[in-house]
Amino acid sequence: IDLLNRTDTDKILDSFQPEYILHLASISSVAQSWHHPLDSFVNNTSIFLNLVEQIRLKNSKCRILSVGSSEEFGEVVEKELPLTEEHPLKPASPYAVARVSQEMLSKIYADSFSLNIIMTRSFNHIGPGQRDVFVISSFAKQLVQLSKNKSSDNKITTGNLSVIRDFVDVRDVVKAYYLLLKKGRCGEVYNICSGKGIILKDIISKMSELIGIKVEPEVNPQLVRPNENLKVIGSYQKIKKELGWQPEIAIEKSLADILGYWQTKTE
Repeated sequence: IDLLNRTDTDKILDSFQPEYILHLASISSVAQSWHHPLDSFVNNTSIFLNLVEQIRLKNSKCRILSVGSSEEFGEVVEKELPLTEEHPLKPASPYAVARVSQEMLSKIYADSFSLNIIMTRSFNHIGPGQRDVFVISSFAKQLVQLSKNKSSDNKITTGNLSVIRDFVDVRDVVKAYYLLLKKGRCGEVYNICSGKGIILKDIISKMSELIGIKVEPEVNPQLVRPNENLKVIGSYQKIKKELGWQPEIAIEKSLADILGYWQTKTE
């Protein structure tokens, strides 16, 4: 359904009577938010507000996991890494502003209206099946296409390859979300991350080695974001201490599985 439609949202809540809601609905591309800031803000904030307001009006006791983003932290310096949940938020993109707004609304509804809401700041997650609008999946798809075409022009299109990001496998993320829905503390926010940073050019090197080809990256200026944060690494110590979660899937396994996914999808 369209979660902006209050009538439809009300009907589905009435008919389903959820005990748990995992709120993922959003426009999740930072790059897209620069091109369509209004759509990004509405889809990342207004639908959440509409949902929780309907739940408040119904006096529902369901638990809600409000999924946020590491983009909320904004620009940081290396001495502040790894980022904990206590680090101040300085959003630096339309997407990030919308995510901070969602988190602030979550806190208001948890603290003032007693809704049972738990929040995350989820770092870059990756895995087989991810759309190629996201950086690692885009690299993998291009590499697989080059491998199958056996072209002498082994160029792949990239953005800024000097940025360092904290990538966590989506299968680990799912385990974290399940634990948070079952046992997370109401009104609290939790980082979901790997605790490790990797530079994007090394990602390409690792995948090139896995697939057995050498490539030449070609930077497309359109893929270089304004106000790009050069290094982002998170700390998962809070969720580890409280719920025993920590990432288990190595980056090499994630990359191999993503390549395998695109090998089945690419002609």
